[in-house]
Amino acid sequence: MNIAIMGCKEIKDETCIGCQRCLTAFHRREGEFSRYKDQPDARIVAIFHCGGCPATSPVLRMKQLQTWMSPMGERVDVLHLGTCVKNHCAYKDTLVSAVRNKAGVEVIEGSHPYLPKDIFA
Repeated sequence: MNIAIMGCKEIKDETCIGCQRCLTAFHRREGEFSRYKDQPDARIVAIFHCGGCPATSPVLRMKQLQTWMSPMGERVDVLHLGTCVKNHCAYKDTLVSAVRNKAGVEVIEGSHPYLPKDIFA
């Protein structure tokens, strides 16, 4: 199972540094990654941002990623939207619909469960 994570361009590496919480949740199989507890071969193959508001480029970015991975025989099976996108993106529904319909991958809304109380208020 090859997993990619799409984060918010405005938050990734600005407020949420290094996607550390997404990676920790994946390695611990917590949050939305708990679905992979019985899949030791599941792996994260990419972490990238959406391209920015108003969510007009996530499909293009996903297609670019697929094109980039293809010569190596790699692919993305599942795209997780980062918790930043799930909880704070005004364009989330449009983004999810577009990726599901045009990029041909399963989309899971969310990643880590570690939300600080005083960030993203």
